[in-house]
Amino acid sequence: MRKVWLAGGLVSATPFALLGLVALGIGALSGFPSAPGGSGAVALAPGAVPAAYQPAIERWGRLCPDISPALLAAQLYQESGFDPKVVSPVGAQGIAQFMPGTWPQWSTDGDGDGRRDPFDPDDAIPSAAKYDCALSRSIASVPGDRTNNMLAAYNAGAYRVMQYKGIPPYTETRNYVKNIRSLEQSFGAVKTALPPSVLAVGAIEFAQSKLGTPYLWGGEGTAAQGGRFDCSGLTQAAYEKVGIKLPRVANDQWNAGRHPVRAELLPGDLVFFANDLRDPRSIHHVGIYVGGGTMIHAPYTGEVIRFGKIDKPDYIGATRVTPEGAEALPVRGPGAVPPAGAGAPQTVFTEVSASSSAAPATPGAPSAAASATPATPAATRRPPPPRADRTPR
Repeated sequence: MRKVWLAGGLVSATPFALLGLVALGIGALSGFPSAPGGSGAVALAPGAVPAAYQPAIERWGRLCPDISPALLAAQLYQESGFDPKVVSPVGAQGIAQFMPGTWPQWSTDGDGDGRRDPFDPDDAIPSAAKYDCALSRSIASVPGDRTNNMLAAYNAGAYRVMQYKGIPPYTETRNYVKNIRSLEQSFGAVKTALPPSVLAVGAIEFAQSKLGTPYLWGGEGTAAQGGRFDCSGLTQAAYEKVGIKLPRVANDQWNAGRHPVRAELLPGDLVFFANDLRDPRSIHHVGIYVGGGTMIHAPYTGEVIRFGKIDKPDYIGATRVTPEGAEALPVRGPGAVPPAGAGAPQTVFTEVSASSSAAPATPGAPSAAASATPATPAATRRPPPPRADRTPR
């Protein structure tokens, strides 16, 4: 969600045999991921964003050196889940979640139709990039990674970044920077082979143990459900067995890591199937790859959990799940608190103790103006509930 410029800086109120193949682990991100000189030109992975928005994200994600298409996509996903019509309870609008009072300052007629509409992605996406780049310029003198500093200012305000000469010691802000940089990796094109994950072994073992179990739509394997699963319930439970909490439905699990190409799939990768291969929001099915073009999956009502081939016309791609990728995902679903817009009631931040590491905040936690004496946030604001088409499979 976009913030409000004030004389003292920014006041923010963002809502804004098979197992033998898996032998190596993915190194966890330490601290805050960075790229020399900022994000540069990290292009989008194929199918990472809805095709309708890809040209604008690719173009405007290169507006300045401190953002990238993948970073801009990560922010839009965090803000709205790429929903161009969403309105938060406090009035933040569109795919980039601008407040009506903030929109006029940053609005851009990106498609040249003579209108500046926060509900038009062709206008809102360039406006979001314009905002990011202006924010980055405002803190250009602050030492450290410029992209990380820009994200910190987006969350806590430029004044706090200047005050602390870098990322402020607020749990929420540090988690926001970490989560967006992790999501940036998920949306970014893979240029080198991805390392396999040792955690995949446990996930596959769990899925294998459920072979022959009847399918249940909405099933999460509870005793009341007779231990039955649907497709995303199975993948969620398999990775929860190894300590990774995935979202409940298939199209939200898509961004839990990077996307290997078909030729580089490894056992443990999640494999996805969609109604529209140009739009990951249309994902309707997921399974766990076990090698040889085969997955374990819970197909549909009347079937059982079984092996199946992945090479089908609706195969959209795969995700190599990582702990940091899953942790970075925004919380969506019943009970999730939608984002507040710029100018919404503000919270204050909890300062990280120098003698202890901060506990991870809920992904997509709120941003707000930091008080002189940081305190516990009054509330958390998360991205909006899923659309009607986000149903379990």
